[in-house]
Amino acid sequence: MNPDLLLDITPEPEILSRINILKIHMEGAGVQALFLTHKPDIYYFSGTAQDCYLYVCLDRDPLLFVKRYLPRARLETPIKDIIPVLSIKDIPNGIIAHQKLPSTMGLALDVVPVRDYQFFQGLFKDTTFVDGTPLIETCRRIKSVYEIQQMEAAAQVSRKSFDFMEKNLTPGISEMEFCGSIEAFARTQGHSGKLQMRHYRSEGFSFHLMSGETGGLAGALDSPVCGTGTCTAYPFGAGPKLIRENEPILIDLGTMVNGYHMDESRMFVLGKMEPDAMAASLAALEILNLIQEALKPGVAIGEIFDTSVKKAAKMGYEQEYLGLPQLKSRFVGHGIGLELVENPVLARGRSTRLKPGMAFAVEPKFIFKDRFAAGIESVIQITDTGSRFLSQTENKVFSC
Repeated sequence: MNPDLLLDITPEPEILSRINILKIHMEGAGVQALFLTHKPDIYYFSGTAQDCYLYVCLDRDPLLFVKRYLPRARLETPIKDIIPVLSIKDIPNGIIAHQKLPSTMGLALDVVPVRDYQFFQGLFKDTTFVDGTPLIETCRRIKSVYEIQQMEAAAQVSRKSFDFMEKNLTPGISEMEFCGSIEAFARTQGHSGKLQMRHYRSEGFSFHLMSGETGGLAGALDSPVCGTGTCTAYPFGAGPKLIRENEPILIDLGTMVNGYHMDESRMFVLGKMEPDAMAASLAALEILNLIQEALKPGVAIGEIFDTSVKKAAKMGYEQEYLGLPQLKSRFVGHGIGLELVENPVLARGRSTRLKPGMAFAVEPKFIFKDRFAAGIESVIQITDTGSRFLSQTENKVFSC
C-alpha cells in the first residue's frame, strides 16, 4: 500500500505521550491493565481505527491485536507490538505470550454491551473487570496542541460551510434539501460526512435546520431545540417544510475532519427578521460572550451553567432559555473532540473544575413554543489564563 495515501497519521510522540499519561492514571487508580474495544478510544491511544483491540498494561509496552487490515494498521500506528489475530478468542493467549494475565482489567463499561462484557468475562476467567471509562475520559478531556490543530482544521471547514449557506440560502427550498446541499459542499472541503457519538441512544447527524415554527417544536432530542425531522422514525433535525423570507432560521452543523469535530449553530434570515426573533438572537450572542469570559481554569462547571441561566432571566428569557419550561436542558455546552459530545458537560450542579486544554461546544439557545428557535453555538478552548474561540465562523446573525 502506498503510505502517501494516508494523510493524517498521528505523530508517534503524540501517541506515546497519551499512553504514558494513561498509565499514570491507571497506576493511581490501581488498575493493572486496560482492554480497549471502542474505536475512538483505540484510535486515540494507537493512531489506527482498523479492526483491532488495544491492550495497555503498566509494566510493558501496549499490545495491538489486529483482525484486519494488518498492513494499514502497521502504517498508521507507532505501536511496536502488533499481533495479528483471526478471532478475538486468540487475544488471551497473545497476552500470555508476553506476560501473565492481569488479576484486574479495565473496560470502557459506558460503551461495552452486556453481551460483549459477558463474552470477555468468559475469555478472561480469572480476571476481574472494572470500569476503565474514567481513566479514558480523564486523558481525552485535555486536548494537546496537536488535537487543537485538528479541531482548527475542522473549524475552517465549518466556516467555509457557513459561508456557503450565506451565499446559497434561497426561499422556497425545503429544510431537508438545503441541508443536503450543505453536506455535499462540506464533503468537498474534507468533512467526513459522519459524526462519532459515544452513547448508544444518541444520533450523530451533520445537519440540523429549523425554520420559523419548526424551531418552536419540542421533541425527543436532548437539546433545547429539536425540529420536525424527516419522519416519525427520525423525529429531529431538518424536515420537509419550505424555507420562507423574513423568518428566523437556526442552522446547526456538525463537522468531522481527520477524526475531530466542530459543532456550530448560527441564525439566518432571508430579508428582515421579526423584532422578537432578532432580539433573542442577539441575546444568545451576549450570553455566549459572557460564558466565554467566565470560562477560566479552576472555575467549577456548574458555575458556568448558573451564570448563563441568571443572565437569561435578567434579560427576560427565563421561560424560553434552554427549552420549554417542562423540557429544559440541564446543560449549556458539552465537551468535544474525537466524539461530538464528550465529558465534561457544562451542566447544572457539576463540581468539575475547568483545566487548560478542555474544549467545549457552548450553545445558549431559546425556544418560543410554536413560533421559532433562536440561539448560537461555538467551540471554545480553555487556555492557561482564560479561554478563546476555536470556532472560526463569525459570531453573528447571517442576513441573506
